Amino acid sequence: MAKYIFGYHGRPVTPETAQQDQAVMAAWGQWFGNMGAALVDIGNPAGPSQIVGQNGRVSKPQSVGLTGYSIVQADTIESAMKLAQGCPIFAAGGSIEVAELMPM
Repeated sequence: MAKYIFGYHGRPVTPETAQQDQAVMAAWGQWFGNMGAALVDIGNPAGPSQIVGQNGRVSKPQSVGLTGYSIVQADTIESAMKLAQGCPIFAAGGSIEVAELMPM
């Protein structure tokens, strides 16, 4: 089985109450739990990003940059994309970039 990285783009809506915060965290916990053994590394959120070009020029992402990652294992990229379905980031208008991690 290959490993795939989920690159999250988009920030979840900031909960206004402790109850909303708990609901958001529960949704993420349930989604991660539904992946079972396919979830290799729950990952981490990422702070604001910048892009460095070949000439050293620094710019900001054109849209929302990388905001976090997770690592899963699956037989194919299509199977990995199926695991991405139902992610709570979609409710906030975000997306997931899926890419195979190549062994070195």
